[in-house]
Amino acid sequence: MNSTLRITAIAAALAASTLVVACGETEDATVGQRLDGAVADVQQSGTQLGNDARQAAQDMKVAGSEAADAMARGAADATITAKVNAALAADDQLKALAIDVDTSNGRVELTGTAPNAEARARATTLAQAVEGVVQVENRLTVEGQG
Repeated sequence: MNSTLRITAIAAALAASTLVVACGETEDATVGQRLDGAVADVQQSGTQLGNDARQAAQDMKVAGSEAADAMARGAADATITAKVNAALAADDQLKALAIDVDTSNGRVELTGTAPNAEARARATTLAQAVEGVVQVENRLTVEGQG
């Protein structure tokens, strides 16, 4: 326990025992025993305060870690979306199409239209080839069939 806390605890205990004695109350415990009890109570409170502070620090560390993980996942998803868009734009069959790419936790969703079933399947293949993609949900409709 640091010295400031210890001095404060002792001063509080002395003040408490002085008040008890000044009020004329009599108990079986001596002033020294009451002082010892008051000091023990203050030390227990200090210990609990320290435990609470450690728990709060641990909670903050976990929350910070979770926030950092969420930011990293968001950045990874944005990177995946950009890479899938680039792969689609580089493909001769798909580059002129308006395909919307959304990514969440590595899961890519493709929406829009494709000129034919082969182009639709090609979009899935290109998206799956991007690093970090864990699943592709192809919601592209084939022109004239949707």
